[in-house]
Amino acid sequence: MYKTLFAAATALTFSAGSLAATPAAYKEPLNAQTLNTIKSEFGSLMELANRHDFKALHEMFWQSPSALLVAKSAIPAEGNWAGVWGNEAIDQKLHDIGSSGPVVLRPDYSKLKVVGLTRDIAQSYAPVNITVSYAGQDGTPKPFLMIINWIKIRKDWKVASEIILPVPPAPVAKS
Repeated sequence: MYKTLFAAATALTFSAGSLAATPAAYKEPLNAQTLNTIKSEFGSLMELANRHDFKALHEMFWQSPSALLVAKSAIPAEGNWAGVWGNEAIDQKLHDIGSSGPVVLRPDYSKLKVVGLTRDIAQSYAPVNITVSYAGQDGTPKPFLMIINWIKIRKDWKVASEIILPVPPAPVAKS
């Protein structure tokens, strides 16, 4: 009987412990209207980039030395892709890319996802086909992933970081 009580007490302890360890259900910190506002801001960002409107693009970014843009590098010492920090460096990088020739960003809006991380921070993700001739790229549309962290400054949502990642080609199947 002692063994049975001990086994039951042990089972209850473990099951109660696992219940206590179960995380609370996720609650989105941003309402649907705010998430839609950020989706709209993403669309505006794409339009401004396609128009090469550098002044308006500057205004879309968080004005901070901590603002980040990760994009193709033209400097071999930086590697193939690099991050640039701060608004002056971001402005220069966007100008260099936009002045290199045609730049066309075509996001797949059906796959655009925006989530709130906090009430003042959100993240968006979208696959984007980008046509660009910057830093040795040949101007052929190629697939990228665009991940943006948004920060709420007063009433506006600003780009805190924009990370553009190339999608590698699918591996060749071995025969």
